[in-house]
Amino acid sequence: MEGDCLSCMKYLMFLFNFFIFLGGACLLGLGIWVIVDPTGFREIVAANPLLFTGAYIMLAMGAMLFLLGFLGCCGAIRENKCLLLFFFMFILLIFLAELSAAILAFIFRENLTREFFTKELKKHYQRNNDTDVFSSTWNSVMITFACCGVNGPEDFEAIPHLPYSSLEKATPEACCQRELQSREGMFVNKEACLSGVERFQNRQGCYTVILNSFETYVYLAGALAIGVLAIELLAMIFAMCLFRGIQ
Repeated sequence: MEGDCLSCMKYLMFLFNFFIFLGGACLLGLGIWVIVDPTGFREIVAANPLLFTGAYIMLAMGAMLFLLGFLGCCGAIRENKCLLLFFFMFILLIFLAELSAAILAFIFRENLTREFFTKELKKHYQRNNDTDVFSSTWNSVMITFACCGVNGPEDFEAIPHLPYSSLEKATPEACCQRELQSREGMFVNKEACLSGVERFQNRQGCYTVILNSFETYVYLAGALAIGVLAIELLAMIFAMCLFRGIQ
């Protein structure tokens, strides 16, 4: 009976580590996508130190979980006490690090509010200055998502327009409607847009547009994170039980 119980524990351990392996692969893929994404999201991450750090933490945690799941599967199948002990200590450290990251994300959640982005936009945005990373990032985002500002075109009313432009008013060029939502896309009517004709402008704020676009992925990432934490906890329990059961 004890041998059957140990065998069952071994395969359960293998199963949980396989899920950790898959969870690590998902986090690793998500981290790589955020960093190399060509649509402009990469520049947003690079321009915000908090998001930049979070993306690389996600990448590192994904890589560690990927490796850890693989080692855990090997330790369970081979019934190696040294590998199991290493697995337990390593996964405990990762579990505590993830828990700390979740607490920090909750504490600093105000840095992702609508008011924070509005304040940063009004403070740093330089319209068509593509040599400025912040401005170029916002222009890419507004073009890609067909949106304007954080809340709408009114965000730019306090930002000075170029003195040598006879057309540009409050609305920047990136807020003008295009036939194709990319920098190469032709304007529907650039002159009318910059002159203030609303039907040629993208009037919806980027905060709402992006939030709606990523809402499903945010819930999915949250569910995945909770699932990974639960699996890690169970894997630690099974690792210790298997460790104690191996002669």
